[in-house]
Amino acid sequence: MSRAITALFAVLFIFSGFAVSAEGSADRMKVTSPDFENNKLMPKKVAWKNENISPALIIENIPPAAKSLALIVDDPDAPMGTWVHWVMYDIPVASRIEEGSAPGTQGVNDFHTQKYDGPWPPSGTHRYFFKVYALDDKLGLKAGADKRAVEKAMEGRILDKAELVGLYRR
Repeated sequence: MSRAITALFAVLFIFSGFAVSAEGSADRMKVTSPDFENNKLMPKKVAWKNENISPALIIENIPPAAKSLALIVDDPDAPMGTWVHWVMYDIPVASRIEEGSAPGTQGVNDFHTQKYDGPWPPSGTHRYFFKVYALDDKLGLKAGADKRAVEKAMEGRILDKAELVGLYRR
């Protein structure tokens, strides 16, 4: 194809309102928080020994076909391996999860509770991955499913995924 035709298609594509990232994929789902920036320190209020309140999450570009969301928060820097802080699924599709709220079904975390339990690393700075999944349907799992069961139930149902990393040190 000639350069002129390629350029014409590129211009038409851009003006159609359909954006493409450098990786070549359409507008991907994105998760941010008004409480902290990606790969930056989280506020003390989110910590387990402080207020232990989950941060607000803003979810953008949720696929139109999504029927539910799931959220897994874990710490891969824990001394005994990845530590799960929060598991929630069958979350109604919404662009925001409010601070301290739990709009979906609560799974069990590694504290053996069915709620958000924030960071409290034994030493150093740890990374906390807030992973949001857009799903083609609800998972329908009973309350208290663990991360492994949720991940298994999500297989083949994930329409998109977004990740936000918060840092915490005592």
